[in-house]
Amino acid sequence: MSSKQVHTPLVDALKKYNQNEAVRLHVPGHGGGPGLPLAMQQGNLPGWDVTELAGLDDLHNPAGVIAAAQREAAELYSARYTFFLVNGTTVGLQALIAATCSEARALILPRNVHRSVLGGLVLSGARPVFIAPVIVPGFNFAAGFLPDKLEDALQQNFEAGAVLAVHPCYYGVVGDLAGVVKLCRQYGVPLLVDEAHGTHLRLHPDLPADALSLGADAVVQSVHKTGGALTQASWLHLGSDRIAQEKVANALRLLQTSSPSYILMASLDAARRQLALNGRNKLDELLNIASEAAWRLNEIPGLAVLGNEHLVWPGAFGYDPTRLVISVRGLGASGYEIARQLASLYGIYLEMSDYYNLVAVLSLGTSQAGVLKLVNALAEISRSMGAGHHIGQNCQGQQGLDWSQLLPPQVMTPRQAWLAGQKKVLLDESRGLVSGELIAVYPPGIGVIYPGEEITPEIIEYLQQVREMDVHIQGATDPTLTSLLVVDV
Repeated sequence: MSSKQVHTPLVDALKKYNQNEAVRLHVPGHGGGPGLPLAMQQGNLPGWDVTELAGLDDLHNPAGVIAAAQREAAELYSARYTFFLVNGTTVGLQALIAATCSEARALILPRNVHRSVLGGLVLSGARPVFIAPVIVPGFNFAAGFLPDKLEDALQQNFEAGAVLAVHPCYYGVVGDLAGVVKLCRQYGVPLLVDEAHGTHLRLHPDLPADALSLGADAVVQSVHKTGGALTQASWLHLGSDRIAQEKVANALRLLQTSSPSYILMASLDAARRQLALNGRNKLDELLNIASEAAWRLNEIPGLAVLGNEHLVWPGAFGYDPTRLVISVRGLGASGYEIARQLASLYGIYLEMSDYYNLVAVLSLGTSQAGVLKLVNALAEISRSMGAGHHIGQNCQGQQGLDWSQLLPPQVMTPRQAWLAGQKKVLLDESRGLVSGELIAVYPPGIGVIYPGEEITPEIIEYLQQVREMDVHIQGATDPTLTSLLVVDV
């Protein structure tokens, strides 16, 4: 072997990132250490990397210390039962879908769900019934869906196994979840909630209400995103008995690793304690930092920060101020371009960017100094570019097409398309064919096309734009988007 096995490219890249003293305005929320619970910072993590030894319990059959830690988390969130997850919120969503839906019981869900739901759809065989979300004007991202759209879907799908909602969306906006809960009760359908970005909501009165307090039947939260745990550490709360606990447990036994990381589980336990004891105080600080940053950013020519004044549509009931959504349309450049400048020139790394916006996550590891660096950097960029040249309307934005106007026709279920014979065709020649794969711009990981859906001219045009802008994608077998995988009929 020519390299003689001495190189460690990933290790070297991580070392370089840390040596740069980067400003981390992205997940995980511990910010590289400052927001990590003290027990984890001081712990002997190599020594904690163990297996199911005497006295350490078993995640797949908890009866000791893991069961006790899960009970503490359930008490904090007023849940009926809480499961620790070591495969992220992804596995929690997939387990809930598998526990509630089947080929005979459809899943009703908004189009702006995370791509991870595909695993649940393939596993269960459920037919997805997509609802078009509301698009927030000016920022052009998808938020919540309207309850009357849900009622239409429930009336047309009496056999539905569950409804899935996103609360909040990747941009921190929440919809009318209380109205959604009311309809689900009326039709006797359990409500599942992807609250990946809302672990912290319950801990402060100035944040939107969390899903469990609004009556959701099951909620999955990415504790690593805004709760101070390590990446992949999440938990799943059951809020009612409308979903059988044992069915969820069985699905998790099937889907989660049989070698769960005790370090990840310990980070959940420690994060829960930190949130319970210090979460309110830390969120007080973050809200003050966010408020000052929003005021300063709005003073910069060419920028606009998402606020209550922009949420005038029924699908956008409120937002999380600790998630700074900054429109850069007035700078005459895309969010992608500005994000690259922030990283390369200033060492500032954001959670995501799209064609119009930047998204910065303020969490437990965020410092006021880091946020001030972002403000000052954007002020310099604004001066150098000259504001007033608004970016054009030729791109639909990171969340894909305007789903309020269009959903691709569904020819077969995702499971049927996943298991069918498939072949590659050129993107430019794929019109009218049935997709065999999911393609999502990442982040936020929202599917532009799902397996089983017809590839329309609008989808082709959007993917061509994505290809031209060299935007990062997931799901496609051909990352260059020159070709697509389609069902070979």
